[in-house]
Amino acid sequence: MKLRDLAKGSSVFLTVIVAGYVSTTYVDQRFATQVNTTGSPAPTSSPAPSACVDEDGSWKNWPWPNVPALSPKCR
Repeated sequence: MKLRDLAKGSSVFLTVIVAGYVSTTYVDQRFATQVNTTGSPAPTSSPAPSACVDEDGSWKNWPWPNVPALSPKCR
């Protein structure tokens, strides 16, 4: 392996790591907090309902695309 090949591989590896970090921080800032139409964060006066599985298999009370495993059935 030549030094040039090592430099190319290292730069690609570093670029992938930086791109992953930047995209993660973007997603956290964009989707982690719910914002109402006035631009301020949504009030959190009452606890959020827990995620549950409806009879047809759909998820309720879970705004994110990843759903926790083994959630209880809805009442």
